[in-house]
Amino acid sequence: MNIGIGARALGMSNAVVTSTNDATSSFWNPGHLTKIDNDLQISLMHSEYFAGIAKFDFGSIAKTIDEKSAFGVSFIRFGVDNIPNTTELIDAQGNVNYDRISYFSAADMAFLLSYGKKLKGGLSLGGSAKIIHRQVGDFAKAWGFGLDFSASYQYKK
Repeated sequence: MNIGIGARALGMSNAVVTSTNDATSSFWNPGHLTKIDNDLQISLMHSEYFAGIAKFDFGSIAKTIDEKSAFGVSFIRFGVDNIPNTTELIDAQGNVNYDRISYFSAADMAFLLSYGKKLKGGLSLGGSAKIIHRQVGDFAKAWGFGLDFSASYQYKK
């Protein structure tokens, strides 16, 4: 979850916390959801790492509620698929049987609900609630949650 999302952000080495104004704000700074110009925005991203072995996907929908508030719903997945499971490759007699190889995935997934609100005097506040799930085949599963809060103050222009 530390890689960052959005082509603009990745091109700027993730230095976009104070400058987002689109659906990616739900990840970077939920308070900036209020800077969305449209009534509804959708952001999608797919990226591959390590010669296509690891895949990183992001999707977000952001919607303005009124002139001073907006919310966003986002999904993030970073995973490696088709990992060979060779734990059953050799049977009890020491014979190697390649038909016994199975495959599994290891993935981190996060679901975010975000909200941002403009207050008086150029101050914007926001927050996100995250539900995080990690699964490594049938071997391991974990659930977690997180809360993020953000604030930004725009002084003049």
